[in-house]
Amino acid sequence: QKEVKKLNSLLETLFQLSRLERGMIYLAPERASLKETLVRAVNGVYLKANEKHIEIEMEPFEDIKICHDVKWTAEAFANVLDNAVKYSPEKSRIQIRVEREVSYVLIEIEDEGIGIPKEEYSNIFKRFYRGKTPEVEAMEGAGVGLYLVREILEAQGGSVRALPSHRGGTIFQM
Repeated sequence: QKEVKKLNSLLETLFQLSRLERGMIYLAPERASLKETLVRAVNGVYLKANEKHIEIEMEPFEDIKICHDVKWTAEAFANVLDNAVKYSPEKSRIQIRVEREVSYVLIEIEDEGIGIPKEEYSNIFKRFYRGKTPEVEAMEGAGVGLYLVREILEAQGGSVRALPSHRGGTIFQM
């Protein structure tokens, strides 16, 4: 049953990817609460995080209504959070920070996971790319999660990048 669930998840991800690339998924941006979108994303990974006793902490911020597709933006944030949970040790912490700048809003998701080797930063957002470290190869995945994140955010005028965290993990800035 566990293997069937993994296959089903993989097929769903590949199906979404195919629809996105063929233009069958239409993003419908609207002015909506960024906080509600982030909470929706956190709710999508909460059970996995709870199983590993990983704390997901959202630093307090004044809610902002920004123009974005709630469903797909939450999916993008959830993909980053899912990776953070997957590659972080038990009893670690994931922090979400939101900063309002003059011309954009910066969302950071920082984990205490295995990190990403510097030579892989230019590849992690490519379709079907999976890291080369033994820890990544041992985990399930198809290498499309971060690709989808990039596609969803760029389709709405946003961007994403990854940086090393001073705590050993990774910071995703969106």
